[in-house]
Amino acid sequence: MAQVRGCNIPEDRFYWVEKHAWARPEADGTVTIGITDVAQNLAKGIINATPKDTGRTVQKGKSAGTLESGKWVGPVTSPVTGEIVEVNESAKTKPSLINSDPYGEGWFVKVKPVDWPGESAALVTGEAAVAAYRKFMEEQNLNFE
Repeated sequence: MAQVRGCNIPEDRFYWVEKHAWARPEADGTVTIGITDVAQNLAKGIINATPKDTGRTVQKGKSAGTLESGKWVGPVTSPVTGEIVEVNESAKTKPSLINSDPYGEGWFVKVKPVDWPGESAALVTGEAAVAAYRKFMEEQNLNFE
């Protein structure tokens, strides 16, 4: 796992850097979605996680639900279009999981994608993701070390 200015960037995820969202394809064809370590550092202590309900369709670039911290409320932007097939009930009950483990227990929703091969082509992964986050954080003067 790479570290950029105090934030973890696992190379096995697909990222939409500008939206601070990650996606991970699963063996069953679903895609797990969450927010990045950069996003949780910017938000600080997350106090409420409200994903949209299972069965709902989300569009790429639209909200899969909202997060709330002490000073901020904002969307978790979906990097893919599809049907929500599972929400992270643990994160709804204990939103701090999104701060403490944004790539593991703090995932947000699982989606059955409509076009993963097509939509994932617009996301960055591996070394390209690390480089994109390094550039973004330098441009925004962000450092969480």
